Amino acid sequence: MTFRGTNKENNVMARKAKAVEPEKKDRGCLTIDKRYLEKDDVERIKGMSDAEIAAFNDELSARALGKPEVRAARTIQRFEGDNLDINACADELRLQVAAVNDGNMRRPEAMLVAQAHTLDALFSSLALRSQANTTAGFLDAADRYMRLALKAQSQCRTTVEALAEIKNPRPIAFVKQANISNGPQQVNNGTPAPSHAGEIINQSNELSGEAHELLPDTRASQAESRINQEVEAVGEIHRATN
Repeated sequence: MTFRGTNKENNVMARKAKAVEPEKKDRGCLTIDKRYLEKDDVERIKGMSDAEIAAFNDELSARALGKPEVRAARTIQRFEGDNLDINACADELRLQVAAVNDGNMRRPEAMLVAQAHTLDALFSSLALRSQANTTAGFLDAADRYMRLALKAQSQCRTTVEALAEIKNPRPIAFVKQANISNGPQQVNNGTPAPSHAGEIINQSNELSGEAHELLPDTRASQAESRINQEVEAVGEIHRATN
């Protein structure tokens, strides 16, 4: 852009034009800012050196790219082109994720309904293509189109079933014990489990009540006897003859 006038006037006009015209922003570039900071990151940054801050920026970038909403925004931006700002898309997806976490399922329900209608339209289009190829005698092409149509129909049915599961969840039955056999099945609910076998107690070592002492030995004492008695010589009457 050129301006007519003195150098001073040109410098003033250039500064005004630069202020009016913002710098061109890369809409496909993800901006890493405080949205991806954790609670303790602010305290960590205060005492960091330049090298540590550079390493922390890499960590922050990896953390941002690992978030589901950012990955989804990158994928959507690739399909939509440069007209979509990836940062604005990530912010919107973040709000939708927060709404689902709070229990608001309106957006997922609307998404499933829209996808079911899209799959239904795809089924009709592919079925018509199959019919046209059948009439023209191209049976192989007709078979391919019909297979694709039936796949779209199956996905449409699955989508409707998922929507019905969200709107009307199935009742959950908690079964404590089930005996599986070839004949009639038996389900035991509320039946207490059999107790384990009791520990065998040695009566001779049983503690005597609150005294926590062994029971006294009430057996009668035997007569005292000498220990290590001397062996006497055997009498003649008991000796061997030979």
